[in-house]
Amino acid sequence: MRLLADADPARWIPVTGSLGLRGRRHRRAAIGMLLGQAGASVGAAPRPGSGFGAWALSQAAPFLLRRADGRVLVWTWKAEPELIVAMATAQELTPHLRTARAMMPMEYDDTEEFRNPYLGAGERLVVPLPPKDVSGRSGPPFATYTWDTGSHLITLQAVCADRERFGVVLPAVDEIARTLRTADALTTGEAGPVLRLPPT
Repeated sequence: MRLLADADPARWIPVTGSLGLRGRRHRRAAIGMLLGQAGASVGAAPRPGSGFGAWALSQAAPFLLRRADGRVLVWTWKAEPELIVAMATAQELTPHLRTARAMMPMEYDDTEEFRNPYLGAGERLVVPLPPKDVSGRSGPPFATYTWDTGSHLITLQAVCADRERFGVVLPAVDEIARTLRTADALTTGEAGPVLRLPPT
């Protein structure tokens, strides 16, 4: 199973598939933002060498994503790469994953229905003000879209670095979520690729 989506090229830059010099600024900014937000969420202070870490990961990221064989798609905001990062993933729905989803905190129960013409009815969770942890810190605002296909869990998650502009860029994430779809590498004899009809 591979993921496909249509992101507006006027707004988004794809991180997936960009190699070498192409897209390196956006890769580095996206990874740097995610590393910074992850560090802040556990109370870590910024370190002088963190910029080099983001650069090193940005060089390795395209090859790691290529090894994911289309199960991961990543975009960053074209005008301001550090503002928001969106990542789509396809995971096999193992019993372990189902158990982990059932044990998620209560905050993740506040979802709303979100329809996709290819994947059908899914869920959207928008958290503009994440709850504070024991140290009093609050994580970045995020939105998560999920679809259960029966065999796989399709997820799109967007993390924003600016609470005040989160609501402004969220509609652009909705647009990606509505175009997210899967493509199976299946053939039937010599009849060519299998046509997958959208859900009714």
